[in-house]
Amino acid sequence: MIIDIMLIGLFTIQHSVMARQGFKRWWARFVPPMVERSTYVLVTSLALMLLYWQWRPIPTLVWAAREPIAVAALDGIFWLGWFVLVASTFLLSHFEMFGLSQVFARLFGKAQPEPKFRAPLFYRRVRHPIQLGVLLAVWATPTMTVGHLLFSVVTTGYILVGIQLEERDLVQQFGDQYRNYRRQAAMLVPLPGRKFVDPKDVKL
Repeated sequence: MIIDIMLIGLFTIQHSVMARQGFKRWWARFVPPMVERSTYVLVTSLALMLLYWQWRPIPTLVWAAREPIAVAALDGIFWLGWFVLVASTFLLSHFEMFGLSQVFARLFGKAQPEPKFRAPLFYRRVRHPIQLGVLLAVWATPTMTVGHLLFSVVTTGYILVGIQLEERDLVQQFGDQYRNYRRQAAMLVPLPGRKFVDPKDVKL
């Protein structure tokens, strides 16, 4: 268990520190700006690969669904989580998120546009649909072991802390525009009456 916690800790520290604006400014002294994002994704992928490679399973059962309906429901929620996660990356900019757009823009001599605040589809209901997808995927399982539970609990804690850090950066970047968005849209769980209304969509 200690090794598993250390592996998750290594990933969360890397993922959080490299995502902060202060680190990005420091890192830009050593790598060209157009590869900063792709480098971040590469290092994150290596940290994940290390976690998967060295993970120590703890097979003690916490729960095991037996009824076919329950198994199908949990499997459905699991795949729904992955769908929400992947779809949410495309709703913003999948290739920019993985650092490819920046590299291609440099290769073809195109200017990279300034970041603009957008809240399409899922983002109108929840501010962090990617993280929501992750939570659905890590918790929805017909067979929950102690090792899986450890991973799910630590991942959930990391997401909740990471959201606070990310939103602080987003407020600095977009100011009142993001503050207004945060007041209207729920953080992770879609709630009745919580939906972002873009002022540009309001007709006079």
